[in-house]
Amino acid sequence: MSVDVVCVGESMVTFVPSAPGQRLAEAASFARGTGGAESNVACALVQLGHTARWISRVGADPFGDLLLAQIAAAGVDVSAVRRDPDRPTGVYFRTGDGEVAYYRAGSAATALSPAAVGREEAWAGRVLHLSGITAALSAGCADLVRELTAPGPGRPLVSFDVNYRPALWRSGDPAQLAALARRCDLVLVGEDEAEAAWGLPDADAVREALPGPAVLVVKQGALGATAYEGTGAGVFVPAAGAPVVDLVGAGDAFAAGFLSATLRALPLPDRLARGHALAAAAIGVRGDSLAVLGDEAWGRLRA
Repeated sequence: MSVDVVCVGESMVTFVPSAPGQRLAEAASFARGTGGAESNVACALVQLGHTARWISRVGADPFGDLLLAQIAAAGVDVSAVRRDPDRPTGVYFRTGDGEVAYYRAGSAATALSPAAVGREEAWAGRVLHLSGITAALSAGCADLVRELTAPGPGRPLVSFDVNYRPALWRSGDPAQLAALARRCDLVLVGEDEAEAAWGLPDADAVREALPGPAVLVVKQGALGATAYEGTGAGVFVPAAGAPVVDLVGAGDAFAAGFLSATLRALPLPDRLARGHALAAAAIGVRGDSLAVLGDEAWGRLRA
């Protein structure tokens, strides 16, 4: 069955200190949740009125049960998620100020590969959304992202959030992310990511290095974002000011807002504004996703 957006990638169970401001070593108790770039985007898109499917692998364990239950409860189609009897569901611990401890090595999602996810099921939406995190998890995951971004009949619009995570690329070459981005139709990348991964100093330099994607969005933190469409000059839209509670998930929220506006064929400045609105909502709440927002807040975001 076709959906608006198919999202492929790992999700994990998250643990955050129950008391804000505590370091991981100090915390005696943790609040449990779920997190994952692609499933976060899928959940937000459903709240914005679209249909979304998440494809991944999780362990045949209680944490896999939790992920499937919570993401399905958000309205996302999880029918294509496979259970792995031999590998666990990944988990990670984090604070609100950047301290993170991942336990994902050998997780079920690292077994994603072209043999595990076929083009037919991944290309079943109007949009396929991927991220650079998946490409860093294993050789099979990298092969999968290359396979799903390859040209071919029936390929949907392919959206790629670079999501450069230095810790995942300690033994790899982040230039691979640029090579993958060049294969996609819509690319989102932070200006800070582009400088750290590729040594590119600003948005125009990123566009020069990535001329192929029909749409390129360079996020510039609290300042805003610049988007390029076709051969046109960059269009800058300032960010929506908001108090910061937790920066985690802001990039996924921006991607969901931008994709939602893209599905509705809105003009480029409006697509950026929708991305900023979702990101502002995300940084105003604790947690990796926007699931904690109430109906009233979502009603404003859908307008």
